Amino acid sequence: MRGCFITGTDTGVGKTVLAAAIVAQLRAAGVAATALKPIITGLDQPTDGGWPHDHELLASVSGSAPEDVALIRYGPAVSPHLAAKLASLPIDVARLRHLAGEAASGSEVVVVEGVGGLLVPLADGYAVRDLARDLRLPLVVAARPGLGTINHTLLTLEAARAGGLRVSGVVLTPWPGEPGAIERSNRDTIERLGSVPVATLARVSSPEPELLAAAARLLPLHDWLR
Repeated sequence: MRGCFITGTDTGVGKTVLAAAIVAQLRAAGVAATALKPIITGLDQPTDGGWPHDHELLASVSGSAPEDVALIRYGPAVSPHLAAKLASLPIDVARLRHLAGEAASGSEVVVVEGVGGLLVPLADGYAVRDLARDLRLPLVVAARPGLGTINHTLLTLEAARAGGLRVSGVVLTPWPGEPGAIERSNRDTIERLGSVPVATLARVSSPEPELLAAAARLLPLHDWLR
């Protein structure tokens, strides 16, 4: 399986936009890439600012149906294990692994987006990190560019490596058009202390595939997907 697994230092750090941008750019370059978000929560919440729900955005850039992108779906905007409990529909880990592996295997390149951060529990004894390891995909970490991101990002890198994951890179997003001293220092510090390449992704104003692809044009996708 060729592709990458997108995680974040926290919720709301731009994982979905990053995943969508990667898929949009690959497809614009003629690569048959698809997106997968095995578990999604929060579907009861209204979307914000003209952007669709995560699985709808990923479906729109990969030419898939939303239900083929998000394999397990919950309404409440809570962690997956709590959403499963509230719905009385626990996550069957073996079934999740099978569905995710089957969905990913039919594509030339698959970009899988996790839910929350690496240590978010999906079921007893099974977290997002375990899913990433089971799919055997290199990790790309989405992180904020501003104050506080050094600690959050380095902790995520430690958790990834302690769990046996190979980290391909970190992406700071949304990267400002005129980064200040904090943003530039954060990028350099994470790269040095985390021993990891750090790229940036500019803010994308709306969910059109063309804009997403353009934003990802400078990302080192070839290196990540080797």
